[in-house]
Amino acid sequence: MSFVDKYIKGDRVIWLVAILLALLSILSVYSASGSLAYKHQGGNTFYYLFKHGIMLFVGLGLMLFAEKMDYKYYSRISQLALILAVPLLLVTLIMGVNIGNASRWLVIPGINQTFQTSDFAKLALIMYLARLLYKKQDNIQDFKSAFLPIMVPVLLVCGLILPANFSTAAILFTTCLIIMFIGRVNIKYILSLIGIGLGSLMLMLLIAKAKPELLPRLDTWVSRIESFSDGSSEGNYQAEQAKIAIAIGGPFGKVMTGKGNSTQRNFLPQSSSDFIYAIIIEEYGLIGGMLVIILYLILFYRGIKIAQKSEKTFGTFLAVGLSFSLVFQAMINMAVAVNLFPVTGQPLPLVSMGGTSIWFTCLAIGIILSVSRKAEKSIKQKKVNVAV
Repeated sequence: MSFVDKYIKGDRVIWLVAILLALLSILSVYSASGSLAYKHQGGNTFYYLFKHGIMLFVGLGLMLFAEKMDYKYYSRISQLALILAVPLLLVTLIMGVNIGNASRWLVIPGINQTFQTSDFAKLALIMYLARLLYKKQDNIQDFKSAFLPIMVPVLLVCGLILPANFSTAAILFTTCLIIMFIGRVNIKYILSLIGIGLGSLMLMLLIAKAKPELLPRLDTWVSRIESFSDGSSEGNYQAEQAKIAIAIGGPFGKVMTGKGNSTQRNFLPQSSSDFIYAIIIEEYGLIGGMLVIILYLILFYRGIKIAQKSEKTFGTFLAVGLSFSLVFQAMINMAVAVNLFPVTGQPLPLVSMGGTSIWFTCLAIGIILSVSRKAEKSIKQKKVNVAV
C-alpha cells in the first residue's frame, strides 16, 4: 500500500486541487511580496515565503486532521464553536486590533499571531446551521419550531461581523440563505429573512449617519462604492493598478522574462493578499487566471457530488455550505481584481498570503473531505454486501 493510499483518504480530486492551489500560493506570494520584503525586511525576500510556507504546512496538517475525524462529531463541535464565536466577535468589536477603522483581529497570546474572529465564526455558523437543518427536517416548514431557531444565530453572527467587515457578513449571509434553500426552508421565510437583514442594515446605516463614531467603516464603504460606480481612478487606485497588471499579463503572462518578475507588485497595495489574482494574471497570463477559476469550480463541483453521495443530510448541508462559501469568496476576490466588483478586502482562499484565515480554509476543506471519506466508505460497504 502506497503512502497516498494509506494516509490520504476522501476525495482525491479535492486533495489535488488543494495542493495545486497551495503550490500556486507559494510561487505567487514569493513574487508578490517582494516589495514588502524591501520595505519591512531589508530585502530578505525569503522572510514572507518562509512565514507563508509555515502557515500552509500547518494548514495542510489541519486539513488532514479534519479529514480523519468522523464528520458526525462536527455536529456537537458546532454548538461549542458557536457559543465561543459570539463572545469572541463582541470582544473583537470592543477591544480588537484596529487597522483602517476596522476591529477584526485579536492577538493570540504567546505566539503573537493575529486571529480574525470572523473566520472562526463563519465556519462555526455554517456547521451549526447544517446541524439545525438536519435536526429540524421533520418540521422544517414550521416557523416557530424550525425557522426561528435557525434565523436567530444567522442574524446574530452576521450582525456582529457587519460593523467591521461588511463583505464577510454579506458572503456569510448569502451562504446561509443558500443552505436554507437546499434545506427546504419555506421560501417565504427565506424572503422574510432577507427583508429583516436589509432592514437591519438600513437601520444601522441611519444610526451611523447620526453617530459616525459608531460605524467608522461607513465612509470607507461609501467611498469604495462611489469610486467603483463613477470609475474614478483617484478614488479607485487599487483597482486601476490591478487592471494595469492584467493588461501587462496579456494571454500568456511573462513567459519570456521568467516568473517572479512582476512589476505591479511595487505599485499595487495588498498585492500578496487581496489582489494576488491580478499578480497571477500578470505573471501567468489570462490562461493562468482561467486555470485558477477552473480549480475553484472543480472544488465546488466535487463538493456538490460529495453532498449527493452523503447518506446523512447533515453531511449534505456541510459539504454544500462549506464548498459554496469557499468558492463564492474566491469568485468575489477575483471579480474585485478584474474590477467587476467594488474593493471588498476578501482574500483568495488558500492562495493569498494570510495568517489564520489559511487555517480555517484548510479546516473547511478537511471537513468536506471527511464527508467524502464517510460516503466512499458507505458505498464500498454496500458493494461488499451486494457481492455477498
